[in-house]
Amino acid sequence: MKQPPTWTSQELNLLRGQSIDLFRRSRLEEPLENYGIAFDQYRAAIESLIELTIDLAQLRDQAEQVLADATNREIVRYLTGPPISEDDLNTLVGVRAITGRRIKEKPELGRQVVDLIMNGLDQRRFPWVRDGREPTEAERLAAVIASAALLANRKVGTSRRHLGKEQQEEAVVDMLKSIKWKQVQRRTFSDVENAPKLGEFCQESTVCGNKADVVVRLMDRRLLLIECKVSNSGLNSIKRLNDAKKKATEWKKDLGESTAVPAAVLSGVFELRHLEETQARGLALFWGHDLQRMGDWINSAVVELPSRVIRKRTKR
Repeated sequence: MKQPPTWTSQELNLLRGQSIDLFRRSRLEEPLENYGIAFDQYRAAIESLIELTIDLAQLRDQAEQVLADATNREIVRYLTGPPISEDDLNTLVGVRAITGRRIKEKPELGRQVVDLIMNGLDQRRFPWVRDGREPTEAERLAAVIASAALLANRKVGTSRRHLGKEQQEEAVVDMLKSIKWKQVQRRTFSDVENAPKLGEFCQESTVCGNKADVVVRLMDRRLLLIECKVSNSGLNSIKRLNDAKKKATEWKKDLGESTAVPAAVLSGVFELRHLEETQARGLALFWGHDLQRMGDWINSAVVELPSRVIRKRTKR
């Protein structure tokens, strides 16, 4: 069976350089208005929250009304210094997820959330709360501006990551369609019998307990299991590649070395030595800006007839 391409260090360095150049260009061309829009939206929401709670003094009394709104739940997490993640807050209050419905059903949960937030309140942004007084106009404005900036920065950063990954997946799907592969419904499976058929592919499917961004059934019956990875720094790339390597190891163990072909499509910034290590561990590497090479390899991965069969057909 034909194996995926293995890149030399020189080829990897060239490809990663092209990827970094494209990443830089996209950042420079990204419109500043995305941040501005997010900032204005959060500023208005924070001002409303502060007004509703009388400069946070009545946040506990208004917990149910405040936390019933998804935007307010997000803002409240950013009142602490440093901000608290959604997962951490859920863990601290002992629930799987804090929702408006759950807050209405259990008002004491809202008060518990507010108590945690107030205990970790950022005293530099909200000094008047600690002092038990009303804020000055300057203090209130500074707190609103700083909080809106924190939230807007996070919003833009998250959007970048999600949009980059979504665009990459869409590009892979478009490439597969261009080479006449048929898209089928996503699924969950642990054996090859329930995988896509020859010449088919599906998106975001769970394979042996691990999610694959794209699953392709090659014409030689193997499964190409694709992870789309976008990185904005060399440090960030370590996490992205480690995640892909972990899944690759488990897929090969569960499906067999001769069946599973784990691969990663990469975009953004990756360090050369980490790419070399990842490739050496058996993960096929392709690049978001050069998907034609993946398409060429997929088309070449066909069942190879024994030489004696080829000779017989030639004689006929």
